[in-house]
Amino acid sequence: MSLTNTPDPAERARVVAQDLENVLHPLVQHRALEQKQMVVVSAQGSTVMDADGTAFLDAMAGLWCVNIGYGRHELADIAAEQMRAIAYFPHSAMNLPAAQLAEQLNTLMGGGYHSYFVNSGSEANEAGFKFARQYAKHEFPGEFRFKTISRYYAYHGTTLSTLAAGGMGDRKIKFEPFGGEFVHVPAPTCYRCPLGLEYPSCKVACAQAIETTILGEGPQTVAEVIVEPIMSGVGVAVPPDEYLPMVEAICRKYDVLLHVDEVINGFGRTGRMFGHQHWGISPDIMAVAKGIISAYLPLGATIVKNKVFESFLGAPADGRQVFQVNTYGGHPAAAAVAVRNIEILLEEQLAERSASMGAYLMDGLKGRLMKHGIVGDIRGKGLLLGIELVVDRQSKTQLEGHLVQGVVDFCRENGVLVGRSGGGVRHSNTIVMSPPLIITRSECDTLIDVLDKAIADAVAKRAGA
Repeated sequence: MSLTNTPDPAERARVVAQDLENVLHPLVQHRALEQKQMVVVSAQGSTVMDADGTAFLDAMAGLWCVNIGYGRHELADIAAEQMRAIAYFPHSAMNLPAAQLAEQLNTLMGGGYHSYFVNSGSEANEAGFKFARQYAKHEFPGEFRFKTISRYYAYHGTTLSTLAAGGMGDRKIKFEPFGGEFVHVPAPTCYRCPLGLEYPSCKVACAQAIETTILGEGPQTVAEVIVEPIMSGVGVAVPPDEYLPMVEAICRKYDVLLHVDEVINGFGRTGRMFGHQHWGISPDIMAVAKGIISAYLPLGATIVKNKVFESFLGAPADGRQVFQVNTYGGHPAAAAVAVRNIEILLEEQLAERSASMGAYLMDGLKGRLMKHGIVGDIRGKGLLLGIELVVDRQSKTQLEGHLVQGVVDFCRENGVLVGRSGGGVRHSNTIVMSPPLIITRSECDTLIDVLDKAIADAVAKRAGA
């Protein structure tokens, strides 16, 4: 049985019953699903259709991932054609689509990189941790470089190690304890500076804290530093312009690898092909997923600078090869779809479109929303934006959680899907947006209008409480 675009209440009810009896969903509480269900059946451009015939403007591009938009039927044709030729073979052998994709990624990085393929962003970061440790064992014999320095409130994935690397306590508390291989430092969340300082008089102390931590832990124990250029899940935290160049300089000073998580930032999302390119830094290890294939199939990659790649070269007896394997890595059908996805990004200049449309959306949000006293900050780059909601601007006290969720719910009830930051008790009050890069001005206007009404509704509810 399959659902169609034509609403059929009986058919929809069967799917809901089948799902509730058999499926374990992520993040959402199943009791809530019993009260309110969304059964998606089709999508086109920036619009998703429910089984009851309701259309939604998807201002989150799924989970920050459908960069080229929904409904690109040619990608289904490419996948089918590749599957008819060869759908799968282990990537211990070569295949043409994966080789083409790796060449594309190397070109996008300006040359000097190799790619290792996985299925998701979590796996891409997981592989990056392993590569950093193995590299350290090869290049620093006699030392024990195993630690990764990360930031509080970071998000790097859902495996045990990526949760440990992340800094969101609410997400990882049920899986603790972890080992001591991930060490955390303050994040560049300037609106809520963890050090209680003000930019620029702070002299970017959050970056300097990385050097202090390397020295405190002992440089001979630190393998890498991991950063997301713009921290997404915490509420779209854009760092000061000096921050990432300072972090890179610290890494070079102590021969520590710089691991950049581009899973959300990458492939045009921020107005550049990769987020780190706004600041001119050069990653040693880079994790990508989501926009690499716009979620048309599962695919991720760990991209390493040639100096890291070359550490894995040697005679077979040396045992220097990558001690990491992924059953579906380099999957020919997924790689073929990703190749065309990147071609579309380039042909349609979607990174540039993200920059221009993001500026239009940012101007519209600031012009319409700052009249509401509960809007504390509006920030972002390209089509990665956040609206932080507060009780008042002077205290910056977070708006009550039920009112923040009320804004999300109001938008959904009025045909617009937005997200909410997941930074726990300190950073859970930001409405986040990452629409498909093909979003139109008219759709941006709709998004602005609905958010304006949703926030006005929150103001009224708070006043009437």
